[in-house]
Amino acid sequence: MTAEPTGTVHPSETVDAVLEEDERRLHEMGYAQELARSMSGFSNFAVSFSIISILSGCLTLYGYGLTTGGPAMITWGWPLVGAMTLLVGLAMAEVCSSYPTAGGLYFWAAKLARRNGAAWSWFTGWFNFLGQVAVTAGIDYGAALFTNAFLDMQWGFAATPGHTVMVFGVILLLHALLNTLGVKLVALFNDVSVWWHVIGVTIVVGVLAFWPSHHASVKFVFTKFVNETGFHNPLYVGLLSLLLAQYTFTGYDASAHMTEETKNAAVSGPKGIVNSILVSLVAGWVLLIGITFAIKDYDGAVNSSTGVPPVQIFIDAIGTTGAKLLLLIVIGAQFFCGMASVTANSRMIYAFSRDGALPGSKIWHRISDRTRTPVNAVWLAAGGAFVLGLPSLWNSTAYAAVTSISVIGLYIAYVIPVFLRLRQGSSFERGPWHLGRWSRPVGVLAVTWTGVITVLFMLPTVSPINAKSFNYTPVAVLVVLGFAGLWWLVSARRWFTGPKVQGSLAELEAVEEAIEQEHKTR
Repeated sequence: MTAEPTGTVHPSETVDAVLEEDERRLHEMGYAQELARSMSGFSNFAVSFSIISILSGCLTLYGYGLTTGGPAMITWGWPLVGAMTLLVGLAMAEVCSSYPTAGGLYFWAAKLARRNGAAWSWFTGWFNFLGQVAVTAGIDYGAALFTNAFLDMQWGFAATPGHTVMVFGVILLLHALLNTLGVKLVALFNDVSVWWHVIGVTIVVGVLAFWPSHHASVKFVFTKFVNETGFHNPLYVGLLSLLLAQYTFTGYDASAHMTEETKNAAVSGPKGIVNSILVSLVAGWVLLIGITFAIKDYDGAVNSSTGVPPVQIFIDAIGTTGAKLLLLIVIGAQFFCGMASVTANSRMIYAFSRDGALPGSKIWHRISDRTRTPVNAVWLAAGGAFVLGLPSLWNSTAYAAVTSISVIGLYIAYVIPVFLRLRQGSSFERGPWHLGRWSRPVGVLAVTWTGVITVLFMLPTVSPINAKSFNYTPVAVLVVLGFAGLWWLVSARRWFTGPKVQGSLAELEAVEEAIEQEHKTR
């Protein structure tokens, strides 16, 4: 990993000089500075760290992990997946440094393809769109599960699928409303989120380590393999268990999507991607091991009346009152996570619509004159996530399916630009942050790993397979891919040319001047 002097901030440089360099890079890519560039490098990192959210992903799929591989796979699957994810993140970060724009992945694909750049860009964008909407659905539905468990414990609001979907809708509504108030509020939420997660994990693990009179054995935590899936092949079940970790390690492309709002973007964006994975890798493993050691009654946790195994583990370990307090910490982290996810999703929608690639693009690309944020894109992000979560009303494996969809959609979008960058070889124009001679081996491993998990997470997760247990991941992926493919063949291939250039330098500056004047009059 190398960060060259170009684009880095030295003491003698002023903030204005850095912003001028950011705008120059954006102009070179053909875009005007429409969004407010007010985020620091830490805030950029905070967005991705908040979306990864170990207190969200680790805990919402913890019950899935208990029955699919058990404690052994929860404990050992995390560092394995984390290491492979770091390779994907490193490969992405290098490309991000060359093209720091809100379009992110689909823009990179267009610029890196030797031919048919528009097609590569089109399908990368649609996979990214699918993954972004699915990960928002997964995060906020998981938050709804934990919130409903708290409401049940506190006021008897039963944790039924109908009630959970109601809470899910309210959370999405709140996230959409908060995201319409401006990027400075979003940045503040994300900055707080980092410390909420760090302190929250410390409290949760500390309480579970020192309060309970009983702890699980080392053998149970590190070697206990459990298979309650109905399948008889332990290797297959062990591979399925990796979904817990792989779903958690999603959403770090947010740092790329926020680069048009970040200072010193060509360095801050790549660092945000990599550092969010590294910090989550360490803190998440500590969290998972701490919770697994606190298991007092495995069967009771799996069959908890709350429907959320970690909550039952809290209750068994420290009692109902203490469990409620820990639960509030977890819910707060999940709320921050969903907030950041809607933010990143809306920026991808804004950028993709800027290039006319979504139905109703003129609507989704509109910017609020008051806050200079893509308000309509925010509502599409929230609405799409709600629709994707609705099957949970009748399908018991719907949550696992939503998380699988997010992993597949996002990771395919992540590695298409990496694959194209590998094909460029030495002709690739590096940005100020790059991998040097490690670029090719890291990229090859990243693409290979993504191919494995794409196939894996489309496979059945429980047996026997019926209407209630069917993994509808392949259906959702094929519907979106089929729609995008049909639209491409019938129409888009004749007019979609990839990311559009908004104009000459003079035209871009005129756009920026008009936006600035409009903003001042508000």
